[in-house]
Amino acid sequence: MVFLADGLAVRNFEQGPHITSRMGHGVHLEPLTLLSALAVHTERIGLAATASTSYTAPFHVARQFASLDHLGGGRAAWNLVTSVSVAEARNVGFDEHLPHAERYARAESYVDVVRKLWDSWSDDAFTADKAGGQYFDPQRVFPAGYRDEHFAVEGPLNIARSPQGHPVIVQAGSSAAGQKLAARTADVVFTAQPNLESAIAFRTGLRQQVEKAGRPADALKVLPGLMPVVGDTEEEAQRAFAELQGLIDPEVGMAMLSRLLGGVDLSGLSPDAPLPELGGSNAIQSRLELIRGIARSGRLTIRQTYTAIAGARGHHTVIGTPETVAGVMEQWFRAGGADGFIVLPALYPQHFEKFASQVVPILQERGLFRKEYAGSTLRSHLGIPRKEHFTSIDRQVA
Repeated sequence: MVFLADGLAVRNFEQGPHITSRMGHGVHLEPLTLLSALAVHTERIGLAATASTSYTAPFHVARQFASLDHLGGGRAAWNLVTSVSVAEARNVGFDEHLPHAERYARAESYVDVVRKLWDSWSDDAFTADKAGGQYFDPQRVFPAGYRDEHFAVEGPLNIARSPQGHPVIVQAGSSAAGQKLAARTADVVFTAQPNLESAIAFRTGLRQQVEKAGRPADALKVLPGLMPVVGDTEEEAQRAFAELQGLIDPEVGMAMLSRLLGGVDLSGLSPDAPLPELGGSNAIQSRLELIRGIARSGRLTIRQTYTAIAGARGHHTVIGTPETVAGVMEQWFRAGGADGFIVLPALYPQHFEKFASQVVPILQERGLFRKEYAGSTLRSHLGIPRKEHFTSIDRQVA
């Protein structure tokens, strides 16, 4: 799948336009609009877009992703996030960013609303009976009728049930609250893990939580981020990585680190001082812990810390030949650290093309990556079943 991050504000703009003006990724197309256009020009690739549960309405999100699933013939995925910055809050009518616990409590309800809306209609609801003059069977419509302290949504959704039953749900939070939400609701988890040991521990623990939530452990696929820097030789790959590292703007590096640490003010500190002790964060709690761990383990200065995470944002980086990169991916997969990967090329399109043309064939030769698609939907690509309508489940039980 192609996986698009998103937010409801210009990234880092709250730190001043002079910082944002030196960054190349703050302004971009709205992802659902872009993926809708891509849907009609592609046949198999999954289409994953990010939408926030904190600052959008569940009815709108349910309708948008169901529509994308229809347009793509069953290839849509919703990357569920709770948003990370006060700038997003202030763009939609809030004075401050919602507290972390409140955001996740809202997200728990939000997902339930969306799933109920996706089940507004049975698969066979729309009979289009010309002779009888009936467009849909009134016994096959199920308004959500949802009401709690966060939402009151009646429904039904004004679009037919989607080809996958439900679009794929991706969750990218690795905090305790994020893992709890994912264990109950997600099909895929996108996570940042700096090494194999942490990846195995994360996946093992999350699968245990999935089982406690009453689901099969393999109902959820764990996909760590991976930034491959590929060269024909190890030396060539290291040179390419060093060249990219040499382009890091110090002001941008400091601003990016500040943002990933939850907005902590680093402006009065020397870049060559150690990363200070940090309190909690109302933003990305799991990323704060990851970066703090990287800095502590390597005894890194602030400059060394932002340099270490500038490219992959804390995700695992592999630098080397195609065989080296493929070997690391195989090791993580076979050791239980990953069900697959979200690949984060350091430079588009060059590094992506190198990965696709040089690493993927090795993975295919080793029986680790498909040579052709067995199905047409994203769920089939991921090896997870189509989401059955609850009335179908009721009939099976009866």
